[in-house]
Amino acid sequence: MNLFTDCQITWLAVSNTQDLVELLKFPFMQRAIAGAVMMGILGGLLGCFVTLRQLSFFSHAVGHAALVGVALGVLLQLNPTWMLLPFTLVFGVIVLYLIDKTDLASDSVLSIVLSGALAIGVILTSLIKGYRGNLMGVLFGDILAIDATDLMLTLLLLLGSSVFLLSTLQQQILLTLNADVAQVQGIPVQLYRYGFVILLSLAVAVAIKAVGVLLVNAFLVIPAATAKLMSHHFSRFLILSVIIGSSSSVAGMMVSGLFNLASGPSIVLVQFLVFVAVFAWIKLTMKAA
Repeated sequence: MNLFTDCQITWLAVSNTQDLVELLKFPFMQRAIAGAVMMGILGGLLGCFVTLRQLSFFSHAVGHAALVGVALGVLLQLNPTWMLLPFTLVFGVIVLYLIDKTDLASDSVLSIVLSGALAIGVILTSLIKGYRGNLMGVLFGDILAIDATDLMLTLLLLLGSSVFLLSTLQQQILLTLNADVAQVQGIPVQLYRYGFVILLSLAVAVAIKAVGVLLVNAFLVIPAATAKLMSHHFSRFLILSVIIGSSSSVAGMMVSGLFNLASGPSIVLVQFLVFVAVFAWIKLTMKAA
């Protein structure tokens, strides 16, 4: 089964709420809603640590470098999903290794590797003959095209991330705040860092089909950034991030159906508007106080 050849349903056509209710009865829509909720929770959970550890550019780089894996999959006539997952995983680990083993700043390493990977991806893309619509699906995403395999991968990744992060939450918080102190306290810093990068890389890979390479970073960063504006207590910050991530994903799906917009960008647009609304509300509250 080709992951991207099924991605032809990009827009919904809903003129009233009755049409929306009827649309929710279709299996592809139910899969999309389930996927949006799970990816929203996953993005909110990982996004908390991404924003606090200043890894936003890291997830951005992994997302863009994923184009190489997709192009290779198309050239080799393999399922792009099974090329995308190992490629993003290896790319994420190599980048973290280079950051650890060189004196270069992390943004310099990321820029170098991202540029090289993107150049390779563009060259490989130019070698593809014939129809390239599947690559457009990678760039902009299509959450309506996710299938049972995508849902299973997302569920497994969500369960793995929840167990890993929540069972070591105190150590993860200390590592986030001060890695040197965490090292002195006997926390396996490197193990936790590489474990988190592996989860983050896989999350980027599974989210690309839903929101695309160009928007996947927003999917991880915006809900967590919005939650950070609302609370400085880590537990509340984490819970709010998960709630905002999942609820805004569902809201984005509804907006996509009601206003006949592309689904992935609609989700990110809702997340952006929520961020702006929360920011404005906080500023007005502070001004009135």
